[in-house]
Amino acid sequence: MDLMQLVYTASFFAVIIAFAYAVYLHFWVKKQPAVNKKIIEVSDLIHAGANTFMRKEYRILAKFAGVAAVLILILLPSPIWNGNIISNISMMIAYLAGTILSAIAGKIGILVATQANSRAAEGAQKGLKPAFLIGFRGGAVMGLAVVGFSLLGVMAVLMITADASVLLGFSFGASSLALFAKAGGGIFTKTADVAADLTGKVELGIPEDDPRNPAVIADNVGDNVGDVAGMGADLFDSNVAAMASALVMAQALDGGTGVNSAMVFCYAAIGLLASIIGIACARVGKNGNPTRALNSSTYSTTAIFIVLTAAATWLLDGFEWRIWGASAVGLVVGVIIGITTDYFTDDSKPIVQKVAHASQSGAAFTILSGVSYGFISALPAMVGIAVSALTAYKLCEPLGEGYALFGIAMAAVGMLSIVGMIISNDAYGPIVDNARGLAEMGGLGEETIRVADELDSAGNTVKAVTKGFSIGAAGLTVISLLGAYMSEVNVSLASLGKELITGFDIMEPTVFFGILIGAAVPAVFSAMLMLGVDKNAQKMVQEIHRQFREIAGLREGKEDVKADYDTCINIATEGALHELIPAGLLAIAATVLVGFIGGPLAIGGFLLGNIVSGLFLALFMSNAGGLWDNSKKYIEAGNEGGKGSEAHKAAVTGDTVGDPFKDTAGPSINTQITVVSLVASLLASLFAAISFFG
Repeated sequence: MDLMQLVYTASFFAVIIAFAYAVYLHFWVKKQPAVNKKIIEVSDLIHAGANTFMRKEYRILAKFAGVAAVLILILLPSPIWNGNIISNISMMIAYLAGTILSAIAGKIGILVATQANSRAAEGAQKGLKPAFLIGFRGGAVMGLAVVGFSLLGVMAVLMITADASVLLGFSFGASSLALFAKAGGGIFTKTADVAADLTGKVELGIPEDDPRNPAVIADNVGDNVGDVAGMGADLFDSNVAAMASALVMAQALDGGTGVNSAMVFCYAAIGLLASIIGIACARVGKNGNPTRALNSSTYSTTAIFIVLTAAATWLLDGFEWRIWGASAVGLVVGVIIGITTDYFTDDSKPIVQKVAHASQSGAAFTILSGVSYGFISALPAMVGIAVSALTAYKLCEPLGEGYALFGIAMAAVGMLSIVGMIISNDAYGPIVDNARGLAEMGGLGEETIRVADELDSAGNTVKAVTKGFSIGAAGLTVISLLGAYMSEVNVSLASLGKELITGFDIMEPTVFFGILIGAAVPAVFSAMLMLGVDKNAQKMVQEIHRQFREIAGLREGKEDVKADYDTCINIATEGALHELIPAGLLAIAATVLVGFIGGPLAIGGFLLGNIVSGLFLALFMSNAGGLWDNSKKYIEAGNEGGKGSEAHKAAVTGDTVGDPFKDTAGPSINTQITVVSLVASLLASLFAAISFFG
């Protein structure tokens, strides 16, 4: 058995183990008791609302994918009239496979999360430990499904086509679905969250998840479609893009040996196995700290990965220690980014407490302090990405031409190697957030709500950490995709007899033109998404006011009077679906226009500007949003005046600003960066052949 066959076999068995364990966890979650009739009723409403939104969203995305597939068939990797029809068909099928597998992973996550929320709520009656385990294992099903499908898909494409360039089509399928799924889910969830908070907590002074508020079910639905399906699609995309860019370069460097490609698959499979071990070992004591338990699982998974990949590098012929070092650096820096994010967003740390204290002076000071600390928080992560890229580059540079950029790609693969654990932590957040709401709506008592609040606070902190981790990984991935773009465009330039690109000189006018346009796109993209939240939240606020005004007995909470939840769910659904396409098309259209105007050099500048601006904005918004959210939680725990105080009202206002920051625009930007990088690589031959100033 040669090296590639050995690695393919090992990877396949890792995928089978992951799927088998995911099935076991799914049935384990289903076995947990759910007997409270009110909780079951509300959980069913959440499940139905999430499925309705996903069905409508996927119907729209299927039309987009169909149009994109036809264009890919006609134009990529080269125009179909050039005669290489099989390559175009392969690219189209790979693109469709990427979209379908990403959609399936999201659907699985929704299914399990909406089963786990009610069981976690009732588990909280027994204490922290059982509720934590239900929430985490529910999230782990999503984590294992995403990584299993991504590894299986990449492996299948390469085995069938033996052409790593086709993986760019597979990755573009995953990225395009992730872009729209994250944007649509983010707009939905924050439309409902902002409207529910402003009308419930601020105007009426009623609890967060009071069933009298017509927006609470839509808010809980949004947690699932935004933070489970949306984030799952986002990290599926990041993982596939990291592997695709590494394999494109690996195949060019292999010279027929396959050793570098084997390293990519070997490390990805080991990362999946390390995540399975970490998930299996995750526990919290009866009176333990859930945030510490989640972070400890991440650290132990990191250690397992580093040890196992070192053993594989030592045992297998041809594996380079320098490449192992690059992947280890990427993973360690990812963990460090997570730790720094935790410092800025954890309510037991001083930054969150300072913002909570500032809230006593009014909402303006909540916003000012949160924005300021959000800006500061972006620096450590940006430095971390820069250091890991530079270290990986210098480590692998002595191996020969092309290995320096391959080192950066392997740092991205390393950072994303434990993505199964990262997604498990992330999906835990919306499950326990829903559980907290269900505990309140089901009347389970103050102690149960307190336990659920503690789990929810940990979820908010860990979600902020996982967002920082995913953005950092996206940063390394798109730097390596820049290398993949150079490889693709140089092949086209060579065939046209044009000068090859060796770098991007910022004093070159077309490069500088691209940088300026690329830097502006993430800001405009973010604004379009947040304006979508703003517009739709205003509609929902008006609907909530109408219901409180017209439905007799709703405000007083009479027993037989129910809010019209469906209308609020429909407002969030229709608004999100209406807004999700324009922002994504803007990013793609800008890339195409810059390419045809300025040519390959302008696209290089465009990607540089887009990467730097996008990473900074994504980190700032995700961290500031998490900071404001946990400042509110800190006050609600009885600090700085507690619930109902002026500080609490100011913190709620800060949280409503931070919600679209952290759950709509921030995490969508890293997907936008990946999409434009892939579009640039896929259209490289067209930009090389046709441009005004290229």
